[in-house]
Amino acid sequence: MEEFTVTPWEVKGRVDYEKLIKIFGTEAITRDLLERLERLAGGELHVLLRRGVFFSHRDFDKILDDLEKGKGFFLYTGRGPSGPMHIGHLIPFILTKWFQDRFRANVYIMITDDEKFLDEEKMSLEEARHWAFENTLDIIAVGFDPDRTFIFHDTEYIGKMYPLAIKIAKKINYNLVRAVFGFTGSTNIGLLFYPALQIVPTFFEKKRSGSLLEDTERPGRVIWILQSRCHTLKIPSTPNRVRGKDELVKAGDSYIPYRRS
Repeated sequence: MEEFTVTPWEVKGRVDYEKLIKIFGTEAITRDLLERLERLAGGELHVLLRRGVFFSHRDFDKILDDLEKGKGFFLYTGRGPSGPMHIGHLIPFILTKWFQDRFRANVYIMITDDEKFLDEEKMSLEEARHWAFENTLDIIAVGFDPDRTFIFHDTEYIGKMYPLAIKIAKKINYNLVRAVFGFTGSTNIGLLFYPALQIVPTFFEKKRSGSLLEDTERPGRVIWILQSRCHTLKIPSTPNRVRGKDELVKAGDSYIPYRRS
């Protein structure tokens, strides 16, 4: 079997997906899990699940446990706006919408214009923000429930996220992010900090979060990581109930808005 590389930014070689599951520390989505989900969803599973396009998970069983106990969950996904979106990019959003529709779950969509600017050497910040706007229109067209969906651009929303991001960053050392993301001595310091920012939305609600991730180089194969919140960081997110349409979750000295269930 030839060697392959899978990172958040590139995929090289012929991917051995069974080996990839072991490397990522995930588990295969079993028939038992799908049958539990079908029962809880109250109807036929989405074709992307039935045909095994989504094939791997982390803590999906815990999501199902919470559903059976009536606790619910929320969904967090996103898009790195490097250019126009194609149908492969839309796959995670299509299934995310299915989960929102079946379980009335809140959805948070992070548009990482900052990450793309930092990662793409030839991309200007203005170009990244342009594609963030265009990609957002494509994502909206998928048909998410506007009352249960919050789409945000990092460069616009950073002020709300930063207090929590620095608390997260203080708990993560360089050796960890280097091992996970393959950073080297030539990696710019913006990318070194970025993982802390990307963790922030997992604290938007006091429920488990589910994330749908795609293999963008091979859109026919998708890794499904339904993960629990980063409890080991022990960062509180005490809810602050307010009157009106939105609820707020306290994050440091700022507040994160989300649509009420």
